[in-house]
Amino acid sequence: MSVDDRPTLSAPDDDPWLWLEEIEGKQPLDFVERQNQLTLAAFGGAAFERDRDILAAIYDRPDNIPYVSRRGSDLHNLWKDATNPRGLWRRTTLAEFRKASPAWETILDIDQLAAHEGEDWLLSQIATMPGSTRAILSLSRGGSDAVTLREFDLATKSFVTDGFTLPEAKGGVDWLDADTLLLSSAHGEGMATSSGYARTVRLWRRGQAVEQAQVIIETAADHMMIYGMSDDTGAAPRAWIIDQIDFFNHAIWLRDAAGTPTKLDLPTGIWMQAHGDWFAIKLRKDWTVEGRSYATDTVLGISLSAFLAGRRDFAVLFEPAPRRALQGLFWAAGKLVLSILDELQPRFEICTPSAGGWNRETLGGLPQIGVVDIWPLDRHPSESNGDLLANVQDPLTPPSLLLLERGVESPMVLKQAPKTFTADGLIVTQHEAISVDGERIPYVQTGPTTDTGDAPVYMSAYGGFGHSVKPYYNASLGKLWLERGGTTVQANLRGGGEFGTRWHDAGRLAGKKLSHDDFATVAADLVRRGVTSAKRIAAQGGSNGGILITNMLVRYPERFGALFCTIPLIDMRRYTKLLAGASWIAEYGDPDKAEEWEWLKTYSAYHNVKAGQSYPPILIATTRRDDRVHPGHARKMAAKLQAMGYEAWFYEPAAGGHGYGKDNKERAGFEVIGFRFLKEKIGWRDES
Repeated sequence: MSVDDRPTLSAPDDDPWLWLEEIEGKQPLDFVERQNQLTLAAFGGAAFERDRDILAAIYDRPDNIPYVSRRGSDLHNLWKDATNPRGLWRRTTLAEFRKASPAWETILDIDQLAAHEGEDWLLSQIATMPGSTRAILSLSRGGSDAVTLREFDLATKSFVTDGFTLPEAKGGVDWLDADTLLLSSAHGEGMATSSGYARTVRLWRRGQAVEQAQVIIETAADHMMIYGMSDDTGAAPRAWIIDQIDFFNHAIWLRDAAGTPTKLDLPTGIWMQAHGDWFAIKLRKDWTVEGRSYATDTVLGISLSAFLAGRRDFAVLFEPAPRRALQGLFWAAGKLVLSILDELQPRFEICTPSAGGWNRETLGGLPQIGVVDIWPLDRHPSESNGDLLANVQDPLTPPSLLLLERGVESPMVLKQAPKTFTADGLIVTQHEAISVDGERIPYVQTGPTTDTGDAPVYMSAYGGFGHSVKPYYNASLGKLWLERGGTTVQANLRGGGEFGTRWHDAGRLAGKKLSHDDFATVAADLVRRGVTSAKRIAAQGGSNGGILITNMLVRYPERFGALFCTIPLIDMRRYTKLLAGASWIAEYGDPDKAEEWEWLKTYSAYHNVKAGQSYPPILIATTRRDDRVHPGHARKMAAKLQAMGYEAWFYEPAAGGHGYGKDNKERAGFEVIGFRFLKEKIGWRDES
C-alpha cells in the first residue's frame, strides 16, 4: 500500500495540508480539538495536574524576584502570581525596594481590566516620557505580537478620555512631546510591509485622527520594518529613524528638532547606540573608511557632531577574537557599557568619551563564570545617573539581582531568588564535541557527579539569529528533571552569537544544516562519553529550534529517544508567506529564488519526511495566538507524520502568543505536557 508523502522535494508545492493554515477555520479547529483531546488523554491526568501545579506554584512564589525599571523617581514592575495571573503593573521607590518586603502601589490591575472589558488582555509594553504622567500602553490579546494602543495617566491611574487610541496592529509608539507621538504601526491601508510590520513612521498629534497623521518617512514594502525612537540626551530633542532592511541590516536617519532628517553614512550591518554627542557602532562586516580598515565585530566610537561634519577618525573600543565576542552595548550617564563573552565567560568593559579621547576600564565586582547580565536601572537614558542592574546565576544557583550604584565599588544584592529545587549531588560541567567539519561545539551538562551510561537526558539548543544561549537557572527543568535524577544539556550551536558574526554566519542560510549537524554531534558525544544511550536522549527546541528538532527527526533519528518541538518553524517552502515569515529571509534564504531553495530544501523537514523510517516519537506544540510563527507549521507537520503512520502528537492551546501561555499556570501546563511525553517515550519512570 502506497503512502501519501506530499509535499515532496520533487513536488514541493503539492501540499494537501494547506487547509490547516486557516487559523480560525472550522475544519482546522476540529483537527486541533481532536488532537488536543488525544494528547491530554495520553499525557494528562492526575500526574500531569500534580506536576503542573508544582511548577505553577514555583512561578507564582511571592519571593520570586520582581524585576524593575526606574521611570522618574519610581521603580516599576509587572508582577504575575496565582491571584494576579495576567499581572499587576505596580510601583515603589528604590529605598522601599531595598527592603525584604517592599510596599507596592498598584497602577493597573490587568485581570480586573480584562474582566471589566471582556477581553483577553495582557500588558506587553509601556511607553512613557520623562517628566510626564502620561503613558501609551500596548495591550495584547492572548500574548499576540499585535497590540491595541491606549493612553493612560499614571497620576489618576486611569485611561485618558479622548486620549490616543489605536486598534490592534503590530508596532508601537514613542513620545516626541506631550501632544505628539512617533507612530510606527502597521495599522491602516498600505501601512504594513510584506513581513506585517510598520512601513511608515508618522507624526500623530493629539486630537487628530490617525488617518490624518503625517507620514514623515516610508520604507519599501519588501523591507522588514521602519520605526522611530525619541532621544532627549542631546542638546536639543531629536529622534532616530531605523529603516530595518532585513533582520541584520538597516539604514539610520537622525531627525533634528526642526524635523530635518539626515541619513547617516554608515554600513547597514551594524549595531548602533547614541548618547548626547557620542555614538558607538559594532560592525557586522569588515569596513574600510578613509584609508583605515576595521574588522568584523569591532566596536568604534566617535563624536556625533564631528561625524556629521565629515570626520571619520573613529576610536577602536573593542576588538574581537575567534572565541571572544561582543554581546551587547548600551549607554548609562554618558558611559558606554560593553557586554562580552570571552570563551563563554562574562566580561564587562566601560568606555567613557571626552574631548581628549576615550577612557577604558573593566567593570569589576562581578563573577567571571556562570551567567551575568547587566542593563541600566533607568528606562530613559536622559534620566540615568549611571546606576546599573545585574542578574547573576548558573544552572544550580538561583538568580541574584544586584545594584551597581554610580560611585560605589561593590555591587549590592537587592534580591535573591529562592532555590526551587534540590541541587544536592549535582554538578555543572563544560564540554566540547567535534562537529562534522572539525569545529568545536561547546555544551553545558548539569546532572549527577557520576555517569551511569543510561542517564535520562534533556537536550536543548537554538542556533539562530545570532542569539547566544546561556546556562541560566531553570526552575522547571530543575524541579521536574534534575531533582528527579535526570541530566540536562544545553548546546551552543553555530547560528548563535556566542563567538560573534563568524559563528552566526556559519550556521545561517546554507549553513543552517551545519548548525543541525552540531546538535547531532553533541548527542553522539554524550553517548561516546558514557553519559547515556541514544534511546535515553530527549531533545527540545522552539521557534527557530523547531527547524532543528524536526531535522533531528528526519536526518538523525537514531540519536534520539523522543523529541519535543515547540512554537515551531518547519515548512521552509512557504514560511515567507505565513505571518512574519518574510522578515527571516536574511537568516534562512528566499524559497522563491531557485538557487536559495536548493539549500532551504535540505533542511525543510516537512518535505524530507520519508515513509518506512525509524523515527523517534515526537510531540509538536504551538499556540493559536502566535502571530509571529504561524501555527500552520506545527499543524501541517503533525498531520503529515500521522498520515504516514508515524507516532506524532500535537498540542495547541488557544492563547500564549509566541510563548507557552498567557499566565503562569498555562505556561506550566505547556511545559509539563512536554516533560511527561518525553519521559514516557525514553522509558523514564521518575514517580512513585
